[in-house]
Amino acid sequence: MIAHPVLAVALSSGVIYLLYRVLYNLFLSPLSAIPGPWYAAVSDLWINYHVLRLRQCKIVQTLFDTYGPVVRIGPNKVAFCDASSMRNVYSVYKFDKSTYYKSLLTNENDHAMTTLDHASHTIRRKSYASHYTPTNIAKFQPDIHEHCMELAQLLENVAGKSSLECMALFRNLMVDVMTETLFGYRLGALGKWAMDAEDPLSTAINDFPKRGILRSVMPSSLWNLIGRIPNNRWRQMCDSDKIMAEFVSGRVYETRAQINSGLLGESERPTLIQRLLQYRYSAKHPVPDCNIISECMGHLIAGSDTSSTTISYILWELSRRPDIVSKLQTELDEAMPDARLIPDISVLQELPYFNALIKEALRLYTAAPSLLERVVPSASAKFSHQVEDFDLMGYGLPAGTIVSTQAWSMHRNPKVFSSPESFIPERWLESSTTPDLLFQMNQHMMAFGTGTRVCGGQNLAQIMLRIVVAVVVRNFNITAPPETNEASMEIKDSFVIFPAAMECKLIFKARQQ
Repeated sequence: MIAHPVLAVALSSGVIYLLYRVLYNLFLSPLSAIPGPWYAAVSDLWINYHVLRLRQCKIVQTLFDTYGPVVRIGPNKVAFCDASSMRNVYSVYKFDKSTYYKSLLTNENDHAMTTLDHASHTIRRKSYASHYTPTNIAKFQPDIHEHCMELAQLLENVAGKSSLECMALFRNLMVDVMTETLFGYRLGALGKWAMDAEDPLSTAINDFPKRGILRSVMPSSLWNLIGRIPNNRWRQMCDSDKIMAEFVSGRVYETRAQINSGLLGESERPTLIQRLLQYRYSAKHPVPDCNIISECMGHLIAGSDTSSTTISYILWELSRRPDIVSKLQTELDEAMPDARLIPDISVLQELPYFNALIKEALRLYTAAPSLLERVVPSASAKFSHQVEDFDLMGYGLPAGTIVSTQAWSMHRNPKVFSSPESFIPERWLESSTTPDLLFQMNQHMMAFGTGTRVCGGQNLAQIMLRIVVAVVVRNFNITAPPETNEASMEIKDSFVIFPAAMECKLIFKARQQ
């Protein structure tokens, strides 16, 4: 008899509290003045729904189109689209990351991308920064060229006979390049792909972003539960982190044994794993193995899945743009008179139209165009100037507010990029654009992130985009089969992008040399 009144009181209290939270979020919150749909202000369920539908980038863009450059996308989340604000948040004040990034933990441990505070990230970044300098990455060109010529030979063997699924093809190529530069290890993923054999590491890398997006919107208890669903493919996706950790752990222990035995002495081009094993946070503190493993996993994922996606979209774009291909091949034919002899990257970087194409591809098809969440800090010694709310384009944001922008929207600002959805390499040519507009366009570009947390491996990514596209376009003409079209290539996003069809089939026909 007593239980019923107690239950009624508990239910009534719950309803009253829920009603209070709704009214507070709508009318009393410090963010109430910021425009946006009312249901976004009430709960994170709305934005999480679109995250699970793989369309967060697009739905946030529709809010900018409707409400302007500052919008409220959750009870405590604000998104903006403005170059000046972008510099303030990511470069000037260097706000720390939000806990969203913890969904991207590798081996259940932090790496540079998931380290939230700026100071800790700076320490981690110092351990690998020298590996990605242009001068050092250029030293790996012979190996990169070898892998790319293996790709060219593979394409020639099947040229014109059938369509090829490019997402997996280029992912396997990038996995080979990344394992070479990170570990000095010849995996042979591209060769396995040619023999129609699955490479478990490449599959795990492809699965990891999907695993991350599920973890980001699920409580840990629910994630642990669904991870036990007895379906082999599902378990493979949920265990993608473990599969990569096992591979990287093997490379760590293998490399340490070689160093200790004297088989690996001083090298003119040490791999990343060698640098991390020899690095010291301080005189008495080497990098722990758990940090080395998670860091290498983070780099392996970031370097493989992203570049392969952008390359696939570039080649699909070229398959339907003979006008662009004609200009591109004319320029590349002169720079590469021998189609099978890849020039030094310094040569490719001097080709005006070719580099304009790469820049336009990074504008429309950057692999990670999603919201980069940061947290407005409390007033402290570091932010002593901030005595009140952080001013975001006239709106006061209290400490703890999650604020973000996304490359998707910055790259599609119609005031900066005319016909923003059109692929127009010429917009980046100095002969076609005024200096002021070119400056504005560059200010809005954030294909590799922005500020102090910009992608550490962007120099390697830039080199790979240029070499792979140059080799393929110089040697082949590209067409798309009927099943590869606007609908199949519609962009979906799970922090990184991929086609709606989950594949990109193209046909490569050898050019007459």
